[in-house]
Amino acid sequence: MESLYSVKLSQLVEDYHLEVIRKGKGYDKYEIRTEDVNRPGLQLIGFFDYFDPLRLQVLGKVESTFLEGFSSAERRKSFEQLLAQEIPALIITRGMTPFPECMEMAEKYDRTILSSQETTSAFMGGLISGLRNYLSPRITRHGVLVEIYGEGVLIYGESGVGKSETAIELIKRGHRLIADDAVEIKRMGVQRLVGSAPELIRHYMELRGIGVVDVRQLFGVASVKDQADVDLVVNLEPWRDGAVYDRLGLEELHTTILGVDVPAVTIPVKPGRNLAVIIEVATMNNRHKKMGYNAAQAFTDQINRHFDEAMAQQMPEE
Repeated sequence: MESLYSVKLSQLVEDYHLEVIRKGKGYDKYEIRTEDVNRPGLQLIGFFDYFDPLRLQVLGKVESTFLEGFSSAERRKSFEQLLAQEIPALIITRGMTPFPECMEMAEKYDRTILSSQETTSAFMGGLISGLRNYLSPRITRHGVLVEIYGEGVLIYGESGVGKSETAIELIKRGHRLIADDAVEIKRMGVQRLVGSAPELIRHYMELRGIGVVDVRQLFGVASVKDQADVDLVVNLEPWRDGAVYDRLGLEELHTTILGVDVPAVTIPVKPGRNLAVIIEVATMNNRHKKMGYNAAQAFTDQINRHFDEAMAQQMPEE
């Protein structure tokens, strides 16, 4: 399926250290828009039903060994059928030398031929992962993303509520900054969200009254990280007298980002509350829930058992 985003073929060549055996038409401008990759097995014998010409084609040891059993004329026909398609490139793995018939048809149809020294499975795994990163759906949200005890915590709140100040306190307590002010979030796969900072503001943070600070320079390289999964959303809001806040934590709240439901908590802010410590506890509690332990539910069950026992003792014996 085509993505709204794209990556240039030449960028993939650079990323995966591919050797350019032949540049086809539009090589420098060609943009890949699908994360799917194809190994042309059935296509080598002429079966092109459901064939997607927008996919990168990878020729591995199995396909090469299969073609070795063909006569030169049969190989020429196979490569002509494949390279007559408007494919972005044919990538040959294991550093294998292209068949002369392959190069002949590449010249005829002006196709790009690339080579990788990697094994086919390892190369395809890395390539699909890289394409997914480039082409994933994404969104930019206003907030702060920090990693706490290995969990990515996205902190929301209106301007001036104290998001950056809380993040600085968390960094001083040994946690790591991913992004401040603008958080770029990508959906990787079905249920995984990964957040990072725009390159221009990466590792920088704005603190009112002080200005912009470089967190990496002030606190060291261990205080920052380029990206992290989004595991929990924390909404900071000013304390409102009379508002009803969850006292037990039985209510399971979620925030939907790019179609993925992320656990969420709302923390009211007022003077005297140590937000960094509260967010640390919220993070550990969320991690406990993922591991199958819900303290609020366990506490409720314990209270219910206590009342059941008390009621049983008060019941008159018949």
